[in-house]
Parts: sequence; C-alpha cells; structure tokens
Amino acid sequence: MNRIEERLEERLKEEKMRLDSVTAPKELETRLRDALNKTDSQRAKRRVPPLWKAAAVALLFLVVFGYHYDAFAYYGKKLLGFDELIGGSQLQELNEQGLGQLIGKTTKLENGTVVTIDGIMADANQLIMYYTLTNSKGLENDGGEIFRASRITGFLTNSYVQSGTSIINEEHTEIKAMRTFEPVNPFAKQLTLHYREQLPGNQEKEGSISFPYDLNKAMNTEVKQSIRKTFKVDKGEITFGSITATPTLTSIKGSLHVENFDRVSSALNDIELIANGIPVNQVGSGYGTSIKGTRFELQYEPLPKELNSLELVMKKFVGYQQLDQRLPLSSAGNEPFFFSLDSKELWVKKVAVTSQGVEITIATDNDVMLDGVSIEAQNEITSLRTTVNQLDGKLEDGTILKERTLLFDTSVMPEYLHIKGMHYMKEYNQVIKIPVD
Repeated sequence: MNRIEERLEERLKEEKMRLDSVTAPKELETRLRDALNKTDSQRAKRRVPPLWKAAAVALLFLVVFGYHYDAFAYYGKKLLGFDELIGGSQLQELNEQGLGQLIGKTTKLENGTVVTIDGIMADANQLIMYYTLTNSKGLENDGGEIFRASRITGFLTNSYVQSGTSIINEEHTEIKAMRTFEPVNPFAKQLTLHYREQLPGNQEKEGSISFPYDLNKAMNTEVKQSIRKTFKVDKGEITFGSITATPTLTSIKGSLHVENFDRVSSALNDIELIANGIPVNQVGSGYGTSIKGTRFELQYEPLPKELNSLELVMKKFVGYQQLDQRLPLSSAGNEPFFFSLDSKELWVKKVAVTSQGVEITIATDNDVMLDGVSIEAQNEITSLRTTVNQLDGKLEDGTILKERTLLFDTSVMPEYLHIKGMHYMKEYNQVIKIPVD
C-alpha cells in the first residue's frame, strides 16, 4: 500500500467515525422524501405548450396586482393563550401589538385529538405557527409523536419546519405549541400545513390543513443589505454574504470553502453579532452542501429598534495545527498523564492490550479532533482503526473534556503515540463593521 492509499484509507476511517456520531434530525426524512419525489417528477417533465406559458404570465400579473390592492388593509388582533411559550421575548411585544394573523382552522386525528391552528406570524426570515392539541382522554409528552408538522406549501412555497417548542397543561389534555418554518412566498394567498400523525402499530398517516395567508399581516423587513466580506482561515475561506433583520429574527447568510469545517462541532457558534456594543443572542445556525458549494445561515434575535452600530465578530472558527509529535508511552500505568499539544493538552488515561487490540483512552478539550494518529512498537507503525466510547467529562474547574478510546490492530504494547495534527476552535477575532443609517 503506497502513501496515497494509506492516506485515503485513513480519511475513510475518520469519515466513518464522524458519520457514526451524527444523529439525523426527524425533519431530514421529509426532505429526503421530497427530493426523491422531485427527481421522479423531473424525469417525467415534458415540454410546456406556449399557451400554458402565456397563462402563467397572466397569473403572475394578477397576483402582483392583488398584492398592491390589499396593501391598505389593517390588522389589530392578537393571539391569545400562548403567553407561556413566547413570554419575555420580543415576540411577546409583537403579539401585544397584534402583529400576526389569526387562523382558527381545525382538524381531528384518528385518536380523537383535535388540532387547531390558532395563528401565524410571518416576515422575510421565517413563519411562526401557533397551534393547540386537545384531547379529553389525555395527551402524552409534548404531542410531537402523535402530530408532527413537517412543512408548509403554497404558491412558490415549500417551507420546512426549523424549530419548535410546546407546553402541556397539568391535566395533560391540552398542548400549546409553536413551530418555525422557512419564510413563505409573499405572493401566496393560501398555505397548506403538511403533517404526520402516529397510528397504532407504529404506523403513520399523512394529512394536511389549508388556510388563507394575508400578506398585509406580514411584518416589514427592517435591515436588508449585502456584506460581501471574506476571511481566510487555516483550511480555506468563509464569506459573509448578506444580513436580513426582521421583527422576529436576524439572519446572516454566506458561503464557505473550508476543508475541515465539519471536523469540530458547532464551528459557527462563536460568530457574534454585536448591536450598539451588546452581543445579540444567537438562536440557531445551520449549513447545507450541494454541487454549488456549502452555504450557511446564522440566526440571531431581532435587532434593537434604535440601532447605532452593528458589528459581526468571528471570535473563533475551525482551525488546524500541524503537530508531528512522537509522544512516549513508557510512563503508562495506573495514573493518567498528559502531553502539551501546542495550545492544547492531551490526557492519556489508559494504555492496554485487549482482545480488541491496543486500546488507548485519552481526553482532550471538547473542540479537539486529532489528525493522523498512529502508534509505534518495535519500529512498526500501526494506524488508528477506529474510535469508540466517546463521552464528555468535567474537571473541577468546570472545563468540559472529551474522552474516547483509540483502537489499533496490534497486540504489541506501544512505545510511542504519533499525532500529525489537530483540528480545533482557533481564535481569529476578525471584525466586520456593518453600516447602519
């Protein structure tokens, strides 16, 4: 096996370990199902007759006209009964101002549970849906198993659920819940919520509820501008593209080409948005990869109404440190010992030969992932086969450590531990000043 093949095999092992540690969100099933259906429909796509194209143009004109006509409408009602879900937030203020759309549509599930869509709030960043589950015979947990909202469709709209929360009453007969979805198209006049309900025997049933959507009850965008700033990092570059701030959310979108982006968890969590000198709470982040590259989104709470300054600060991001260290294991025994890995520490807690091979139990800071790991014994080099039993531990000072066991295919007690490098959260402290008018 040559060096290229060895390196390829090593990367495949690392990818397998990383993928084994990933838990797919429930929403992924819906997205994959839609992607497969879309592929089938594209295969069956036929040429569109000229008459249909003309009809589509006419439809677009009518929708645009209708939008301007309804712009004079006014809405002054508010959602009731959801104070515990949205209390203490700026959403509560928006609700008190009546900035939402009452829906009041209901449907009944197979087990008798009544689902009521109480209302929605919408802007350019997201749609927030408030709904209630009621069943006099009782409800279990958060209701997420018997009623799972997945996406909203409508005119040029296919918005997937992003997050949610719920609260159940003491009698376990009523659940108040909210779910956030990707933004809907402003020209949609009717929206349809798609959901799945749990049936006996671990079966599922798909259902939907349609309701009118009024654009005039959507909230205006407060800040929308491009950023177009790129930072160099150890293994590539990250570009911040734009910021869109609405009354319910502040969204920053961009793209990245970073070779080791997914080698640490939560690489986007240390990018701060600072308004008027005060950090704005980050409420979410995510990324997706396609043939066009990797795109990401950072979500923060809404900006203050009076905005004097705005900065985006990349305090930390994934980095890489070349180490090429050959660490002696001669002191391995009953007591843990540690090595210095540049700015980090590596604790060796146990070295043993078992029926599985050589097992080395180590602990590092939570953000450290080792690269190019092997052991040496009697001048023979054995590469890492896999990593098992990963868990978090905490030191007396509160420091979180990541402990795991390295497995090697050899029965000879090692003399040295080789480490080529490490991926970790590196301090960059790059600042972007975003102009505010």
